Amino acid sequence: MQKRVYNIILNNVRKGKKSFAVLIDPDKFNSNSLIKKINSTNVDFIMVGGSLLTNGNFEKCVKEIKKKCTVPIIIFPGNNLQISASADSIFLLSLISGRNSDLLIGKHVVAAPLLKKSKLEIIPTGYMLIDSGKQTSAVYMSNTQPIPYEKNDIAFCTAMAGEMLGLKLIYMDAGSGAEKPISKSMIKEVKSSITIPLVIGGGIDSPEKAYAACESGADIIVVGNAIEKDEKLISKISQTIHSF
Repeated sequence: MQKRVYNIILNNVRKGKKSFAVLIDPDKFNSNSLIKKINSTNVDFIMVGGSLLTNGNFEKCVKEIKKKCTVPIIIFPGNNLQISASADSIFLLSLISGRNSDLLIGKHVVAAPLLKKSKLEIIPTGYMLIDSGKQTSAVYMSNTQPIPYEKNDIAFCTAMAGEMLGLKLIYMDAGSGAEKPISKSMIKEVKSSITIPLVIGGGIDSPEKAYAACESGADIIVVGNAIEKDEKLISKISQTIHSF
């Protein structure tokens, strides 16, 4: 089992280099337009997945991206059915901000044989949902409460616990279509409390918000919903993130 993607992440963190990941929802995937834009821009990772997929397009989407793009593909699984051996890696998400046992370990047990057979690079990831001012799909589908927006202490203690449990990444997510991104103070306090890489997503719909997250300590910025509305943001946000 290769560790290519995680090694890239770690090497970037050691160099102080920020990374940019584009999140693709297979239900809304437009291969020609989006991949062309990604190929002409400095994108570090492509993430594929969603809380709810309705068209059975997951495997087709991953294969289409792989065929047309050399950027590493990371599966961002909304459930244990979102597995493709055509991808490079998978964020094996443990929802440590909630108390739903299925999303802490239950679904992982079901997926484990398929993951082992797939030979995907598996990156154990502590997933933390943060309140964004509205109920997002991730919150609804997970049947959990997000960490309150202003509760920095809960966030950094949760992240610390995740690292102590052996998780390799912490992913803080305000959710798709979030009204507001995760606060700068929360990102800063979580980052100062852990030694593993920190991923930030949700509500980042401008270069300014991407810059604020990077300045506060994010190692990887994930943008999805905003790019679906305006693909020109890919180059604008990429330039901002890679200016650090």
